[in-house]
Amino acid sequence: MPKLTLVIGNKNYSSWSLRPWLVLKQAGISFNEILIAIRKPDSGSKIERYSNAGRVPVLIDGKITVWESLAICEYLAEKFASKKIWPANRAARAAARAVSHEMHAGFTALRSAMPMNCRASIPQRGVSSQVAADIQRIQRIWKEMRKKFGKGGPFLFGRFSAADAMFAPVCLRFRTYDVKLDPVCRRYAAAVLELPGIREWVESARRETDVIPEMEVKSS
Repeated sequence: MPKLTLVIGNKNYSSWSLRPWLVLKQAGISFNEILIAIRKPDSGSKIERYSNAGRVPVLIDGKITVWESLAICEYLAEKFASKKIWPANRAARAAARAVSHEMHAGFTALRSAMPMNCRASIPQRGVSSQVAADIQRIQRIWKEMRKKFGKGGPFLFGRFSAADAMFAPVCLRFRTYDVKLDPVCRRYAAAVLELPGIREWVESARRETDVIPEMEVKSS
C-alpha cells in the first residue's frame, strides 16, 4: 500500500496543518510530509500542484485528494477504522464531532488576536471582551467534555481523539500568550502539550527560520 502524503505549511504558524498531522502521528499511521512555506509570493502556485484550493493542509492517498483539515480527519477515521480516531461510544462521538466543528467554524477573535506561534512567549496583560468570551467558551467545552466523557484518560474523551487534535493549536496558543486557565483546563492543556506528536512538532517549529510579520504579535 503506498504511503499517504500530507502537504502542510510552516510548523511555527500553520494551526490547520497541525491538526491532521497530529492525528496521523498519534494514530501511528505512516505518511510522507511535504512542507510548503506559507504567505510567500509562490506559496499558492506550489500548493496548487497538490490541490487547486490553494491552501494547506492537503492529504493525498493515491488518486484521492482531501484538502481541508476536518475533512482529512474524517477521511482518516473512515480509512483506518481500527485506529479509533473518533470515540467509540455514539454519544461521545457525536459530542466530539460537535465540538470539533465548533472549533473549526468559530473563535475568530481568539485566532486573530493570538495567532499560533510555537517559538514565541508573549504574555498578554489584557484581552478584548471578544477574546475573553472565546477563552471562556473553550474552557466550558473542555470542562463539560472531561466531566461527561473523560473517564479513562486525560483527554476530552478519555483517550486521544480527533477532537483533541482540533484543540491542540489552542493549547499551544494558551501557552504562547500565557492564558490563565482553571485547574481542569490547565491539566487538560498540559496533557495535550506533552503528547509526543506535539513535542515533535514544536521542536521542528523552533528550528524554522521563516518569519511572518503579521503573525508575530507583540505583548500588550
